[in-house]
Amino acid sequence: MTNQLTQKVLDTCAALACCTEISGQITRPYLCPSALQVHEQLRGWAAALGMTTRVDAVGNLRSRLESKTPNAPTLYLGSHLDTVPNAGAYDGILGVVLGYALVEALAGQDLPYSIEVLGFSEEEGVRYGVSFIGSRALIGTADDMLALQDAGGASVREAILNFGLHPDHLREAEAEDSALGYLEIHIEQGPVLQDLGVSLGVVSAIVGQDRLNLQFVGRASHAGTTPMHLRRDALAAAARFMVAAEDLARETAGLVATIGMIEALPGAGNIVPGEVTCSLDIRHARDDMRAACLEKLLAQAKQEAEARNVVLNVIPKMAESATPMHPRFRQLLHDSAADLNLPHPELVSGAGHDAQIMAQKMPAAMLFVRSPNALSHHPDEMVNTADVGDALSVGLRFLERLAAEARAEAK
Repeated sequence: MTNQLTQKVLDTCAALACCTEISGQITRPYLCPSALQVHEQLRGWAAALGMTTRVDAVGNLRSRLESKTPNAPTLYLGSHLDTVPNAGAYDGILGVVLGYALVEALAGQDLPYSIEVLGFSEEEGVRYGVSFIGSRALIGTADDMLALQDAGGASVREAILNFGLHPDHLREAEAEDSALGYLEIHIEQGPVLQDLGVSLGVVSAIVGQDRLNLQFVGRASHAGTTPMHLRRDALAAAARFMVAAEDLARETAGLVATIGMIEALPGAGNIVPGEVTCSLDIRHARDDMRAACLEKLLAQAKQEAEARNVVLNVIPKMAESATPMHPRFRQLLHDSAADLNLPHPELVSGAGHDAQIMAQKMPAAMLFVRSPNALSHHPDEMVNTADVGDALSVGLRFLERLAAEARAEAK
């Protein structure tokens, strides 16, 4: 049965990859029309498993299997359904599909907890520049996102309404206070497991991260007639800052710093750039180290701006603390893998995940699946069939161990 289910998981991921806004790519931003196609396919699987399905106020797909135990708590399983532009077929999606596969693998056995499979509507932060709108709804903080606007000027509130939902129902999206916990299975998106030669890893913690935009405002002027010493070159200041960010990250263990976006205005080859906006994404597993490095980089940006009579504006976009995964759930994952004689190394997640949001309200854990070519956010994203089978087996054993613990505690 595991082999058949594994193939069903891979086939479903392939089918969902065809739900896209751009033909020939996998591109599915928050609350886009193709999200409805994803919902329709997964609803069918949920119905066949006897699950009830709803879409909450921010567009999360939620399929629920009720326990026969009175007042049973809920275990949440899942990940996200949105993608970056021109994405791969497994980031986020694999964890959602494995949630349904785990319910099917239970083969009707009743557990002392209910299961809710979550397909979060937004995790990537592509459309609104801020991540985790989907999971924030479950912990009760999505209201803060409603006024954000996308590149076309549409607010999150308007996007929700245009999708046929209503932001006034946000409270109904919140997870129950007595939730048992949250488990997310996700591709690693990096090279560690591949380098170790193992299929799975248990996440110990998710790095903290800051995302912000830096705006350098100088003065546009003629490239031929403005002497170098009289220029207010915004791009020169920004360029010095960008190199400083790379240098600091290279010399600081565990730190990553990325400038992923830059816009220079007016944008002509014969004009000194008068305004430059660039992004900064900085991450570390230790919050104190990340904060110290960010402070150092912003001081460097200010110095480079002042040296050129350029004004610096810093626009924070997101700040997330480092998040350790729950010790008990982590140990259950280790024990479950050991039961199956599978290696189970621990590793830190360098990417942000919905688990770090859910951990603010309940125990949360993550199981990583090897990325064979260490590529993610890329059309060539891959998984090994056997690794997905291992994840399914460990996930099922986790559910069984958790059930045994719950029954023992109830006696």
